[in-house]
Amino acid sequence: MTKLNQLFTFLFFLFSSFSFGQNPIGLPDISHYEKTAYSAGTQNWAIQEDRNGMLYFANNEGLLSFDGTYWKTYPISNKTIVRSLAIADDHKIYVGAQGDFGYFSPAENGKLQYHSLIDKIPIAYRSFADIWDIVALNNEVFFRSGKRIFKLADHKITVYPNESEWIFLGMANKTIIAQDKQKGLLQYKDKQWLPFLNHPIPGGGFRATSISPYHADTLLLSTWQDGLYTLSNNTLSKLPGYQSEKYSNKQVSKAFRLNDDMLVVATNISGCYIVNKKGDIVYNFSRRLGLQSNVVLSMLKDKQQNLWLGLNNGIDFIANNDAIRHLNPEVFNEGVGHTSMLYHNELYLGLSGALFKIPVKPGADISLLQDNFKYVTNTEGQAWGMNILNDRLLLGKHEGAFEVKGNSAVKFAEGKGYWNFLSYQLQGKPVILAGNYNGIDIFNEALSPIGKIEGFNESARFTTVDKDQVIWASQPYKGVYRIDLSTANAPKIRLYTQADQLPSTYNNHVYQVKGRVVVSTEKGIYEYHKKSDRFEPSPLFNSVFGDLYIRYLKEDPDGNVWFVQDKKLGVCDFSSGKPKLIYIPEMNGKLVSGFEHINPINKNNILVGAQKGFYHINYEKYLKGLSQPVVRINVVKAIGKTDSLLFAGYYGEVNDLNSQQQIPEIKYSSNSFHFEFAAVLQKNQTNITYSYYLKGFDSKWSEYSRKTEKDYTNLPYGSYTFQVKARNNFGEESAVTNYEFVILPPWYQTIYANLFYAVLTVWLIYLIYKRQQKKFVKQREEFLKEQDRMKYLHQLEIDKSEQEIIKLKNERLITEIEIKNSELASTSMHLVQKQELITKIKNDLSKLNTNIPSDENLYNLRKIIRLLSTEEKNGESWEQFSIYFDKVHANFLEDLKAEYSNLTNNDLKLAAYLKLGLSTKEIAQLMKISPRGVEISRYRLRKKLQIPAEVTLFDFLSEFRN
Repeated sequence: MTKLNQLFTFLFFLFSSFSFGQNPIGLPDISHYEKTAYSAGTQNWAIQEDRNGMLYFANNEGLLSFDGTYWKTYPISNKTIVRSLAIADDHKIYVGAQGDFGYFSPAENGKLQYHSLIDKIPIAYRSFADIWDIVALNNEVFFRSGKRIFKLADHKITVYPNESEWIFLGMANKTIIAQDKQKGLLQYKDKQWLPFLNHPIPGGGFRATSISPYHADTLLLSTWQDGLYTLSNNTLSKLPGYQSEKYSNKQVSKAFRLNDDMLVVATNISGCYIVNKKGDIVYNFSRRLGLQSNVVLSMLKDKQQNLWLGLNNGIDFIANNDAIRHLNPEVFNEGVGHTSMLYHNELYLGLSGALFKIPVKPGADISLLQDNFKYVTNTEGQAWGMNILNDRLLLGKHEGAFEVKGNSAVKFAEGKGYWNFLSYQLQGKPVILAGNYNGIDIFNEALSPIGKIEGFNESARFTTVDKDQVIWASQPYKGVYRIDLSTANAPKIRLYTQADQLPSTYNNHVYQVKGRVVVSTEKGIYEYHKKSDRFEPSPLFNSVFGDLYIRYLKEDPDGNVWFVQDKKLGVCDFSSGKPKLIYIPEMNGKLVSGFEHINPINKNNILVGAQKGFYHINYEKYLKGLSQPVVRINVVKAIGKTDSLLFAGYYGEVNDLNSQQQIPEIKYSSNSFHFEFAAVLQKNQTNITYSYYLKGFDSKWSEYSRKTEKDYTNLPYGSYTFQVKARNNFGEESAVTNYEFVILPPWYQTIYANLFYAVLTVWLIYLIYKRQQKKFVKQREEFLKEQDRMKYLHQLEIDKSEQEIIKLKNERLITEIEIKNSELASTSMHLVQKQELITKIKNDLSKLNTNIPSDENLYNLRKIIRLLSTEEKNGESWEQFSIYFDKVHANFLEDLKAEYSNLTNNDLKLAAYLKLGLSTKEIAQLMKISPRGVEISRYRLRKKLQIPAEVTLFDFLSEFRN
């Protein structure tokens, strides 16, 4: 860089250091809440905090609430701007708007609802403009408009009109003060407005804007353009100290004591001032220091002593009481913080652009130092590291190695960048090791070069020396080097990698902590064991860090070890004897990844390099400032076809500390639920994690997470209790917050349904019983019928068997009869033939009778003829035939004769022959008549038997008496 450029740079930094020296170097974090964040109006006219920690803002679009996580907006009935608000002794939130005022009170479901008081105002006074101020005392609430003050007491409103104008209304130390444009300051006493001051107020445009406690019997009064005053013994006096003339013409909107030594003053022109008794402006928070606007309309100091500002275009939160401050004055030009060192009561800060210094008193809180940084000449460019060796401050830069002397730096090595410097005993002689981009250089105590460590040419940003004077260096992409210089001119260098028990060859960083050399790895902290020449998990840190990936380690004077895990800052606190990990989530995302720097000067001054400047941590204050979180359930919704808001955050009035009194019963059709919860107004919500448990459904508490809502779907009917608790980064848990509810069974599982089911079941059982009874009776009847049928069948079988037997017998009889008939017929035919034969022989012998000459022969012949005649007569014996026929046919002839008495023997013979089935010819031969005679006899027999024409004579005779 040319001398001209150096001069220009010097003048720039010098000018910067003189131009902006009115604020401390450490600024509290400012959180911005834009209109898009809280989804309401731009302007915020008043701020209040309830005893539960909820914040309320008078906003252009209504009442705005904030619990630290969730914003909610509650418009008033006429949808106008809310200008003022106050929480009264009855715990209601009273608000004043344009042409209306009233109060917010929770409904049964805990949702704030607006109730207008306009109908309580006498009709003649109901027309008014804005309500600018509200104060409440002893169950009385006062509302100020331009022309009237309204008092609410005992549900009635009293009006105090003003012919000129009411300019101001406020209260402090239970004293209500108003300003009448003509009469000055008045006090409300004995139900009337009485003069308050012994002397008139200053003339001109004196206009009070706020009143607040100052001492036990003294009030602090702020005015729009005339500065700050005290009110004591009815006397108005200029505020002593604080040099209010510096900001008295800035249109002061509010002022109050921040602590015993400081005031905070809000203005409409220059933002917010914090001033001490000496009149020093400690801070001037404005757009230049990060506010969204210089117009501060309202201001509140919360329970944690932090500030909330209602701005003309949003809301800002100043963590004024926070233990973490940002060191980033304009002189830094938002450079990256890489190194710091306290040397000879001066703090040196090395950034990516240059090195700066500032004087420090011993024991002082560095963050409160007034911005008086000076540029150290000849240090422009990247600063990497600083070390104090032999009472010399050495600076490693990209441009080379420097010694810092007073306000300038002197280069003693160049040609490469240097990281750090270490003391070392080289063969009994003290030297300085300088880690650089290309290895380690060696200098004597006079900073003259001796040489370099041969054989080691790696970047040496991470280096340390153990008690045996062994040099350790890590190259994050190659491993860990052990360098032994005990042998002259022959350094012993060994590289340790994954093969030597390191978890990985990559991402290893060597440090010296607790008197031992350790290596931070991707799998925890490792130490070198000389006997085995291997790396093993550190016995000290393994139980603390486990296998966490630790990127950076730094021990503080109290023995605590600060570390960086991934991109999170934390400290391993040994103060209680047992190590405890404490994370500082406020620093998440603010560190310089890969180039982390932590300088723990003492417990009140911890400097951390950041992407923009540095951060200062008062660790002792940080430990004290962490309070036990209080978790609040904000929303409970039952979800079905439509969403139903069951609970909106309030069990009673806003200031009540009640718990749930009524347990809602939800229809089964809305058995899905949505819960929202948050720790109330924690200064940094990133510190808080939550765990929840639905008793009656979940089996255990959930893992802690930053999730602030939970959904459950399709829960079975029954009783449930949703429980949630919060935990800060110190492991402190809040009390459990509960919300109970009952899901009613579906209609088909209600008591009435169960009764119906019981009745139906009994009825069905009865029907089944009756049916079974009928079925049993029927079965019995069927059984009996079956038994009867079986008996019948059995009888039929018996009868059938008997019939079969009879049939067989009949068949046998018929067969026998047929045989008999056949025999009878055969016998009859035989008789016929015999008769014919006898007749023929007789005739033939008769013919021979005339031709026989001998008498003896004739005699013998005649004797034979007589014998034949006798035999012929014997063959005609009907009686013998009929007897035999009746034996065969069961007295057929007798029965026929008995039935038909008119029958002759010839008729009976004919019937017998017909029954035997003899033909007409055969019958004619037996009856010795012609066939024609047989036909005639048959005809006569039919007539005697009276047989119908359609029945044959044979059939009749066959069926007769069968």
